[in-house]
Amino acid sequence: MNVAEVRALADKVRAEVAKAIIGQADTVDLMLIALFARGHVLLEGPPGTAKTFLAQCFARTLDLGFGRIQFTPDLMPADIIGTNLFNFQTSAFTLSQGPIFSELLLADEINRTPPKTQAALLEAMQERRVTIDGKPHALSERFMVVATQNPLEQQGTYPLPEAQLDRFLFKQVLKYPTRDEERRIVAEYGMQAGQADPGDMGVKKVVTAKSLAAANAAVAQVRLNEDIVGYVLDLVRSTRETPELQSGASPRSAAQLALAARARAALDGRDYVIPDDVKELALPALRHRVILSPAAEIEGRRADDVIQGLVELAAAPR
Repeated sequence: MNVAEVRALADKVRAEVAKAIIGQADTVDLMLIALFARGHVLLEGPPGTAKTFLAQCFARTLDLGFGRIQFTPDLMPADIIGTNLFNFQTSAFTLSQGPIFSELLLADEINRTPPKTQAALLEAMQERRVTIDGKPHALSERFMVVATQNPLEQQGTYPLPEAQLDRFLFKQVLKYPTRDEERRIVAEYGMQAGQADPGDMGVKKVVTAKSLAAANAAVAQVRLNEDIVGYVLDLVRSTRETPELQSGASPRSAAQLALAARARAALDGRDYVIPDDVKELALPALRHRVILSPAAEIEGRRADDVIQGLVELAAAPR
């Protein structure tokens, strides 16, 4: 598969998701980039902005094993990864796999559960494996987490640990739809009773496991020249040097941003990365990896504002 075919494949996914989702084109593109870059996505937005339905529609287009976890305050780590149960017939322990043993995992309302349970995803997201009773169990190489959460100021939520946030390639903040988009939503869904189903809306699989592997291979061939590498490094390192941020982005974020830029180039039909690829992805790739300084918080600054300012100041290669 070449980059032109990757672009065509992405267009098919966009068209299928658009059968059920009105708007959110930027979010679908980020999910596609994460899919081809083998990363994870965190969707944040107020209730009722179709975060879960969007993830379901996206999963429907993929020929991947789908799992879902509804995070609740009483959820335990074993409910996610599974546990060894004693079989009295064989007098041996057998593994009862949890929903994490899937290829695309929807972690719904991930910040509704305490940090102890959230941490059950750490090893899986980084190493694509889980450890149960001291024994490692491999997950699929295509394992991907699409997590949803409500803003932290909502009641009954727990902030995600920094170590887990850093494992998400992107954090996308979903906003309320425009008036025209909301009118279309009301006109289309206002006559339906209950939750819509992606299948009933005509959403079908368009990405096979084979084509996904071929797309990943094509992304790996996208050229990333030294000037772009330096640009990514300068941008990420600037988050650690500005006094407006108490904590900057990690080295992992630099590597993931570079990989995501290659995937974005492929989605655009190019086999080389340009500075705009990095600029467009810098905010969703970095906003969840930095912490504002106390002084910046007092001044009412936002992490998004600081990152956008750093992007504008960074000298892009020609």
